Amino acid sequence: MRLRLLIVLAIAISLTLIGRVFYLTILRGEHYGLLALKNTLKVEPLLPVRGAIFDRSGAPLAVNRLGFSVSLSPHLDRGEGKQLDLAIDYLLSIMSVEAETKASLRARYVKADNAYSHEPVELTPFVPYETMLPFFTKLSLNDMIHIAPANLRHYPNGNVASHVLGYVSKADRANENIDRISRTIGYHGRDGLELYYNKELQGDLGSRSYQVTALNRETEEISRVEPSQMQDMKLFLDIRLQRFIHDLYVREGRSGAVIVMDLQNGGIIAAGSFPEYDNEKFITGISSAEWQEMINDFRHPFVNKLVNSLYPPGSIIKPSVALAFLESGKITLDTEFNCAGSFALADRNYRCWRPWGHGDIRMRRAIAESCDIYFYKGSLIAGIDAIAQKLSRHGFGAKTGADMPNEYIGVVPSRERKLEKYKRTWLHGDTVNTAIGQGEFLITPMQALENIALIATGKLIKPRFVESIRNVKTQYSAAEALSDSDLAYIDEIRGGMFDGANTSRGTSARAMGNLPFKIAGKTGTAQVAGIPQDERKRMSETELEFNMRSHAWYIGYAPYENPRYAFVALVEHGMSGGGVAAPISARILRKMNDLGYF
Repeated sequence: MRLRLLIVLAIAISLTLIGRVFYLTILRGEHYGLLALKNTLKVEPLLPVRGAIFDRSGAPLAVNRLGFSVSLSPHLDRGEGKQLDLAIDYLLSIMSVEAETKASLRARYVKADNAYSHEPVELTPFVPYETMLPFFTKLSLNDMIHIAPANLRHYPNGNVASHVLGYVSKADRANENIDRISRTIGYHGRDGLELYYNKELQGDLGSRSYQVTALNRETEEISRVEPSQMQDMKLFLDIRLQRFIHDLYVREGRSGAVIVMDLQNGGIIAAGSFPEYDNEKFITGISSAEWQEMINDFRHPFVNKLVNSLYPPGSIIKPSVALAFLESGKITLDTEFNCAGSFALADRNYRCWRPWGHGDIRMRRAIAESCDIYFYKGSLIAGIDAIAQKLSRHGFGAKTGADMPNEYIGVVPSRERKLEKYKRTWLHGDTVNTAIGQGEFLITPMQALENIALIATGKLIKPRFVESIRNVKTQYSAAEALSDSDLAYIDEIRGGMFDGANTSRGTSARAMGNLPFKIAGKTGTAQVAGIPQDERKRMSETELEFNMRSHAWYIGYAPYENPRYAFVALVEHGMSGGGVAAPISARILRKMNDLGYF
């Protein structure tokens, strides 16, 4: 009986084992075969080198410094951690790793080491090539130390054009807004062109698969796909002109923005937002103290004022407003208004910038001398609907489409907007404020550039910084935006801007008098604080606190006879468009002439 039980038990065990073997080898053989293959086959990404950025002549603006990363073998801190201490001591005895201490390196290793990972643990992502070179051979002989090629973003011109270029910093691998390639590479563009064209600059990952032993030693490479190459970018920007403008603002401690555009292709040949910042500080990480200092600076050095700041435009919008007057059919070129220096409307007194007034004045002279009373009175006849519609068609209240991230839209005041936002009806006072670029009217410097380009050429030209990517040209884009009425009168509007820069009573004639060519220009002095009604004589700008002073604008194009370049200069709290922004523009134009642009 016992013998039978033993035989039955033996048969049952044998059948169980045979069934299990059948299940594992036949039914699930493919599945477990793949698992075994995964244990012996590894796939690792091959990282592309980020594309470099060059100016129009090939001068480097953003490049990659060559160097090495330093890592240690995993699991060296097991037991008493003596192997880890030996490895770090050996490393520090040979070279200084970014002047770090043993304690900081040890803490970083312990935090990053993973019991389930057999990959080396990175101690420092970048050691410059010239620093590593004398020690490379000796460190490579130590099995616990792993040296690998690495690169780090470098901006050879310092903080010049920092807002245009932007910066690259470490990618947050948990951030869903960061794409998979950036998370793998470990870096991502954060501002300016580095962000806007991040996908193009970073390129595509490659990969390699290889077999390893149980001890994670490579035995054979199975396949390799190389990462993308040649994602370099060429700009229209001229670093020589860019440095000159940078010095103009930095030398005097000015804040604001400047943009110069080639009207033939929409290329931006210079653009600065001031003050600028050191974009290299963000590559490896900025300290909290440095960050606080930057964001607490009242001049806002971290804000890209080209497209991410809004300002009242002041009188630089008068050419477009004048075209609205004419299109309304209620005002002609010969319509005359009297300017006595002030204008009463309801219970308020609206002043002209010239206290004694301009006398009887017509449109062309009103543009040249920037008479506020002319535009106050004309706006009440033409009406806000005609003005708002014209300003919107001329590029305000909409993105220009410039290749910069997060471009602001701005505000064109209108009946509909006021009713929707404030639940209040439109007043005549709102109309006269809008007509001289005040009230709730807000624009970006890039919109001001697009508008003056429209006046010069009749087209809304899309501004662009990048000429080519991977040797492929970017596309020029321009749309016809002048109405039939605009086309009938545009020469007189341009004539008013010409007179403003070239006749004795023009608001910018003194600044532009010595140029070797003729230009058309328009000044703007945009108030940031209202004038009390009981103040008969306006306080001098120099007597106001700095942040209460008016912004200074100047827009224009050159040469007048054959427009080739459009430009905008803004000086925050600069007090006077004619006295500050126009002279800056004149110096930029002279520099362009010296560089052979005219």
